[in-house]
Amino acid sequence: MTTDELQTLIEDATFDHATGVSDAALDKLTRATTAAPESFEAWHALAEVNFSLRHLDAALAAAERAHALRPGDLFINTTLSRVWMERGDKAKAEHFGAQAKIGSWKDQLANPDNYSGGMG
Repeated sequence: MTTDELQTLIEDATFDHATGVSDAALDKLTRATTAAPESFEAWHALAEVNFSLRHLDAALAAAERAHALRPGDLFINTTLSRVWMERGDKAKAEHFGAQAKIGSWKDQLANPDNYSGGMG
C-alpha cells in the first residue's frame, strides 16, 4: 500500500465514522493497520473510533500501538488519558494528561507564532 493509498483509506474511514458507518470505518482502519503497522495515524484513528464506540479494550490496544510509535505526541497522550479515565484508572489518566500538557508546552515553545498571544 502506498502512502497516498494509506492516507486515503484513513480519511475514508474517518468520514465513514463521522457519517455513522462505524463498521466500515473499523474495517478500513483494521486494513490500514495490517498493511502499515508502522502508521501512527492509522493506529490513532483506530483508537479514536473504538473509543467513541465505547470499545475501551480495543481503543486502549490501538492507542498503545500509536503511543509506541510516537510517545511524545500530544494527541495520543490525550487519547490515552481519556481511555484510562473511562476505564476508571485516574492515576494513569493523569499521567498521560500530564504528558499531553508537556507536549503542548514544548510545541508552544518551538512554534510560538502558532499560538495567539504567543511568546514570539
